[in-house]
Amino acid sequence: MIKPEKGTVKKRILAVDDAVIILRRITDALEEYYDVVTVNSGARALRYLEKEKPDLILLDIRMMPKDGLETLKEIRDMEDRADIPVIMLTGVEDKKSVMEGIKLGICDYILKPFFPEDLLERIQRALEFSEGNRADPAEGEG
Repeated sequence: MIKPEKGTVKKRILAVDDAVIILRRITDALEEYYDVVTVNSGARALRYLEKEKPDLILLDIRMMPKDGLETLKEIRDMEDRADIPVIMLTGVEDKKSVMEGIKLGICDYILKPFFPEDLLERIQRALEFSEGNRADPAEGEG
């Protein structure tokens, strides 16, 4: 896996989970390569997104009172935020929730507990895919 280069401007990851220990694991795994912002609820994530636009969102499915799918629906309705790549985090293999997330445009999902290397690799893949989709379609034509 190619890790993001140190010294370059770090991309910002918004991590949303109601479990403090998960947010700590995410921060520990990513902070060397990314600017990690953590919030512990869907409502706080939405308030953050009113002012800031991260490069990617890690979003837990099972949170209270607003779960990850409800939060994702609201993100997709936000002007200039709907295109942010989202990776869902789930502690159970809940196929129904994952399928609902796919319908809402998630780019990947990760089962908890996760391996830090797997998290880094999936984030890098999602960011590369997202950047490729934003590139000028005329680029590369000769």
